[in-house]
Amino acid sequence: MIGSNPTKDHFFITFPRPIGEDELPEHFSDPFSDEPHPLCILAAEKLQKYLRQQDWEHNFGLESERTENVIGKMFGVLVVRTAEGEIGYLSAFSGKMGGKNHYPGFVPPVYDGLKEGSFLNLGMQELTRINREIEQLMESQPTGHMEKIDALKDLRRSNSMALQDKVFDHYHFLNKDGEEKSLRDLFPNNPPGGAGECAGPKLLQHAFIHHMQPLAMAEFWWGQSPKSGFWKHRQFYPACRQKCEPILAHMLWGTKIVSEDSFLP
Repeated sequence: MIGSNPTKDHFFITFPRPIGEDELPEHFSDPFSDEPHPLCILAAEKLQKYLRQQDWEHNFGLESERTENVIGKMFGVLVVRTAEGEIGYLSAFSGKMGGKNHYPGFVPPVYDGLKEGSFLNLGMQELTRINREIEQLMESQPTGHMEKIDALKDLRRSNSMALQDKVFDHYHFLNKDGEEKSLRDLFPNNPPGGAGECAGPKLLQHAFIHHMQPLAMAEFWWGQSPKSGFWKHRQFYPACRQKCEPILAHMLWGTKIVSEDSFLP
């Protein structure tokens, strides 16, 4: 594990030293700011030390001898106060890591579509079966098969759309008042792909479920830069607006934000 854990929550991590009240932010930090709070920097440094010490299934591209499936990843830390008054932080990663949702020390996803026997797993297996059947028909003489191929493509499209809609219905986000909203509530004109999988919503969801008060949050990139070169190893970045702004606006509703131009109504 990343650090000691005096509470019953297995994801709450204490700082390496006591944190004084004068070190805490007066208001929650703006998640769309590039300037992380000092406690977030301290938490991120501890998390980065942990990341360097582990042999991850995920290839971040930091080891020259591993060249397959290289991709960096966004990580997040959320400084919190527990119901017992303890100060610590939570950690999360965006999306999946090494094809998995669960790792020691990182909060779980808002919705776990990889759970064995889940409708998403079963739905993906059916889409895979349809794809294989289409490929087999395409590889054989297509004469006489085009009508069946077209029917299978229509089935694949309708199944995919229905599966995506069902996934959207299974993402529900809390705020400090316990109010819950789904992706459909927050994105009336179809949620973007991957919405709800970023580190920020995962962190806040876990905090609210376990009655922790969020104090400050920050995200940083770990690993090789993508082809665009936008994200750099160990640098902090604001939360993405396309996927996260409506979600965070709901989750942080009624929270005082440190920002000259708050994104909250």
